[in-house]
This record gives sequence, C-alpha cells and structure tokens, in this order.
Amino acid sequence: MIAKSFVTTLLATTLLASGAFAADLSIVSGDTGNGREFLRKQLDRFEKETGNKVSIVAMPANSSDNFGQFRLWLAAGNTDIDVYRTDVIWAPQLADQFLDLKDAAKDVIDQHIPSIIESQTVNGKLVAMPVFTDAPALYYRKDLLEKYKKPVPKTWDEMAATAKEIQDGERAAGNKSIYGYVFQANAYEGLTCNALEWVKSSGGGQIVEADGTISINNPDAAVAIDRAKGWIDTISPKGVLAYTEEEARGIWQTGNSVFMRNWPYAYALAGSDDSTIKGKFDVAPLPSGKEGQNSAATLGGWNVAVSKYSKSPEEAIKLALFLSSADEQKARALSQASMPTIKSLYDDKDIAAAQPLIPNWKPVFENSVPRPSAPTKVKYNEVSNMFWSAVHDTLSGNGTAADNLELLEAKLTELQGGSW
Repeated sequence: MIAKSFVTTLLATTLLASGAFAADLSIVSGDTGNGREFLRKQLDRFEKETGNKVSIVAMPANSSDNFGQFRLWLAAGNTDIDVYRTDVIWAPQLADQFLDLKDAAKDVIDQHIPSIIESQTVNGKLVAMPVFTDAPALYYRKDLLEKYKKPVPKTWDEMAATAKEIQDGERAAGNKSIYGYVFQANAYEGLTCNALEWVKSSGGGQIVEADGTISINNPDAAVAIDRAKGWIDTISPKGVLAYTEEEARGIWQTGNSVFMRNWPYAYALAGSDDSTIKGKFDVAPLPSGKEGQNSAATLGGWNVAVSKYSKSPEEAIKLALFLSSADEQKARALSQASMPTIKSLYDDKDIAAAQPLIPNWKPVFENSVPRPSAPTKVKYNEVSNMFWSAVHDTLSGNGTAADNLELLEAKLTELQGGSW
C-alpha cells in the first residue's frame, strides 16, 4: 500500500514536471485569408515549447462584429477566453478589461516601433502586445496597365478613368465579368478605413482631429465621398456595398478587377501558385484626392491582449509574448507577408528575399493616418459607427454626402457632450 502510494506520488510529480498539468488556454481570433491556419501552426510551436494546450475560438473576419462580442464577453467577466486578438483602435475602449503587460514585456518593448507601443498604452498601462502592423495599398494589374499603356494612377479621378477604360475594353474583348475597382463598402469598420482615406487625401481632415474638434462636415469631405458614390455600379459592382476584405479579394484574385484596395495579407495570397493573377500584379500607394495632396492609408494592425479574467494569467502572458516575439513575427512575415512591428525585421535578408514588398511598403507607412480613436477614447466605436453609416447611406443613394455629413456632425456633437 505504501509502495503504491509512493509510486502514485512519484508519477504525479513526474507528470507535473513534464507539463501534463499545464494550462489549457484559449485565444479568440477573427481572421482573413489563411490567417487562422497560420495561427494554428504558431500555437502548435507554443504547445511544444511550453506543454500548454491552446484552442482557437474562431470568429468571423468582421472586426466590428468581433468588437461588440468581445465587449460583451469581457463585461460579463468571461473566464473561457484567455487571450484576445485586438485591433489597433480598441486599446482605449477595452483597457480596463486587460492585464498590464509592461513588466512582463520590459525586456522586449524597445524592439518594437515606438508609435505602435504607444498606441497600445493607455494611462501608462500596456494593454496589448503588437503582432503585426498594417496599412493598405492600391493593388493593380500591371499586365493590363501595360496592355492599355496606362501609368499607375496618382489620383482617385485618374484611377476611376483608367479603371473604366480597361474595364470597357476587356468586356468588349469577351471578359464580361471584369470590373475596374473593388474595395470594402459594407457598413462596418472597413468602410471607416476606406472613407477616411478618401477624405484625408482630399484635404477633408480626419473626422475628429487630434485636439477633439469635429471636422468631418466640410466641402472637401463631401466631394471625396460623392466621388466614391460615382464608382458604384460603374467601375465597381453594386454588390461592393456588402463587401469586406475577403469579398474584394475574391473578385480580384480570380482576375475580375483592374484595381483593388486591400491590406498586405492579400499580397501573398494573390501571388500563390493557385492564383489566377500570380505574376500579373503589383502594389502602389493609394491615390490622392487631387494633385499635390498626399495619399492617405489608414493605419491598422493587430495585437494580443490578456483577459484579466483568465484562470491562467501567467501562461496566457507567455502566449502573448510568444506571438509577438521576433521569431514569430519573422515567421508571419515570411508566410503571410504581414508587416512586423519589430524594427530590425525590416532589414532582415530572409524577409526581403521572400517578401520584397515588406521593405518596399515604407512609402505606404509614411502616408499612414490614424483613425480618431485617441481623441474620442471610449466613444470611438460609436463615432466610427456613425461615420460609416453616413458614408454607406451616401454610397447607397440615400441622401447626398453634404446632407449626410451635416447630420453626422450633429450626431457627433451630441455624442461628444461636454468632452470626449
């Protein structure tokens, strides 16, 4: 009996040391393309290193829907989710629900681009660790631009004119399915990103400025949005009003669009062996609203945050640090063409050889523009919802941009109250 008890105790000690009693963690993630498949490979590596087990709670790719669900779970003190994959704009709104990662990450913080760490820091608390950063570009069919002897467009009007000419020419030649331009015009956060680019690059400001001033109701902004309205059912399919990133990529990657606005993840997928357009496309900075005006690309990016309700906070923090590490960011860059947040990786020879777009994406980042989450703080989600709704109404033919922006200004002023 004593011998049996001793063996049982020894076995338990051995199992504990080997990780058999390690933590069961979960990470919630909405993703695009093959991102979830790549995440699973990362988690497999983490499991092998630590003995922990990690399951993925899959979510749709729509970031707006994810934010709403995450906020509900966190408000309810949900203990089932340990790590959340978070958008760059969510830090001020969810900061109270996540653990402070500053001490755990103190030895690696300086490796990251400072402005990105700053974007995830709220009142001195490091809310999330960056996994990759993002800024969109104009994807174009270089074979078709060469065929029609057209330069890469510098302005939105040039883009529309070129798109229409090539669309009409290709349809006349038999490709009845081709369109000139696809983008994200569904009523969600992606439309806020697109429309901010139109407005900012046309001199219309950033919806709410850094000092909290509501600036969106102005003639330049109205012209920019009305211009985009003119694309619907001409160079863009009417169905674009329901497109997110993946619907746009689907049209583009099957060879049925001349231009596309999308994030870097689409580059690797469009260049894959099974892609209809492999070797036939390139990217450039997004167009501007008019000659002499700078292009604008909405700053994006994704991070990992640890729930304060996690039952295994130490192991969850290890997972967050693992996913944001230099090795994992390099693996993501090589596989997914994701933009690292670790500065040294932009000079990495392996990355430059495998994904030449990454070092070449610097001009895009130079023209990046933040969404107004910093000045509007916890009210940002409502601000964005009001903005994308006004834009979607305009694109759908429900009122002019000028009328809808005037109504938007009134709603934002009421939301602001005494201060943001």
